[in-house]
Amino acid sequence: MVSVPAADSNAGFMARESTIAGPGYNRWWVVPAALAIHLCIGMAYGFSVFWLPMSKLLTETDPTMCANLGFIASLTTTSCNWTVPQVTHIFETFIAMLGISAALWGGWLEHAGPRKAGFIAALCWGGGLVVGGIGVSVHQLWLVYLGCGVLGGVGQGLGYITPVSTLIKWFPDRRGMATGFAIMGYGGGAMVGAPLAVALMKHFSANGSQGVAPTLMVMGVLYVLIMAAGAFGFRVAPNGWKPQGWTPKAADGNAMITGHHVHLNKAWKTPQFWLVWGVLFLNVTAGIAVISMASPMLQDVFGARLVGLTEAAADLTPAQKAAVVAAAAGLVGLISLFNSLGRLFWASLSDRIGRKNTYFTFFILGIIVYCLLPTWGHLGMAGLFVISICVILSMYGGGFSTVPAYLADLFGTQMVGAIHGRLLTAWSAAGILGPFLIAAIRQTQLDAGVAKTLVYDRTLYIMAGLLFVGLICNLLIKPVKESALMTTDELARERALQHEATGGGAGAETAARGAFGVAGVIFWLAVGVPFLVGLYIALAKAAALF
Repeated sequence: MVSVPAADSNAGFMARESTIAGPGYNRWWVVPAALAIHLCIGMAYGFSVFWLPMSKLLTETDPTMCANLGFIASLTTTSCNWTVPQVTHIFETFIAMLGISAALWGGWLEHAGPRKAGFIAALCWGGGLVVGGIGVSVHQLWLVYLGCGVLGGVGQGLGYITPVSTLIKWFPDRRGMATGFAIMGYGGGAMVGAPLAVALMKHFSANGSQGVAPTLMVMGVLYVLIMAAGAFGFRVAPNGWKPQGWTPKAADGNAMITGHHVHLNKAWKTPQFWLVWGVLFLNVTAGIAVISMASPMLQDVFGARLVGLTEAAADLTPAQKAAVVAAAAGLVGLISLFNSLGRLFWASLSDRIGRKNTYFTFFILGIIVYCLLPTWGHLGMAGLFVISICVILSMYGGGFSTVPAYLADLFGTQMVGAIHGRLLTAWSAAGILGPFLIAAIRQTQLDAGVAKTLVYDRTLYIMAGLLFVGLICNLLIKPVKESALMTTDELARERALQHEATGGGAGAETAARGAFGVAGVIFWLAVGVPFLVGLYIALAKAAALF
């Protein structure tokens, strides 16, 4: 029996040992803290609202000098507008840096604790937006890349994995649901952030400018404050803590949930790690390809049918063209909604049916839906096409939220945050391959004279093939061998680095049983109200489809 770990009186405010929860803490308070961080960094999915305004910053340019401006020259030019392809590399940069930084500093995060890591994430993501805003104001694209892309990407990576190990240790009985709540915030961040960015740009463009620079700076400062509040709200579960009345299921020889732990240094060398890496990579590649091309896909495949005309290629009036664009924008709103809510739904379902079965569902259902999409397009069934894409995107989001619990099942909870950080390199790779694949095949088909209504058929069948490979990877995942598990001494050493008392017992089990109370209501309202506002806006945009 051990006593509940108490905060070291000599430890600093940011130290992990200062965040170990006491008897007055309720585990449901940590969820809005995680949501506060993920709703901010989730603006990554809404960054496309900046692309067009960023390509129109200069009103007087020399067309002859700017026509053939190369990428390197565009980094420092002050006399030519940037092109949309040039600024979209910002997204690729911070998604790549997300995976790299999560992999590099995941192990450090486990020892530093969520408060310190979350605060640094706030400074990097919010500060990166401020630096990017300065880059826009002085028209230096390299500075925008450095701020929003590199620095912001580090904030993305640290902010994404910070809540994972904390939530999993607080909710051993509902791992999927806990991580689903937090990662739902990342999927919903664009629902909140994109409308805010549009409103701010409209406000700041009153003087004739595009309003991008002050919008980035204001949002950066706002995100620093919100994410810091979330980071300061984190508390870690005392070692040995478990929900009152909950008993872990007895393990058997075929159990996919281990009661032991695997060190990061061994976990990434196991076949299980790379099979889960492949599972996430293939699921994300298929989903992100659709995200990157959803709006033009709907317009190419259905065109005038979206406004009630019988021929997709009919000549459209300006009003009808605007209606088609509005319908496509409605699809983007629905995608944000299903991407977000799917993270909570599928991860919660995985607590009941198991992580492996959840991914089997993703791949089998995904293969069927991808193969049906061309048929819906040929038959002009836009409603079924949209519903199918929404199902795909719910599973895309569900793949992200289910994988941390999958890792905890296989490798234990002690270093799951660090292991998850290494695994997110799969997202970085998929974020590059998926959009490139669908765009390249589309252009090849167009160059070959294929009608716009048919250019996505081959791509969608290829995506179904990728999901089949993912199905095989998931099938091959087995429990980790005993030789990879931490010994008692290794586990004690790792917990000492985290300033945890070793062992467990009644003291730890009865800690942190505080009432939800008024504080819990305030915490949840603080993140729930903005999310619900974003949800309302997304539904209003989606109404254009119907």
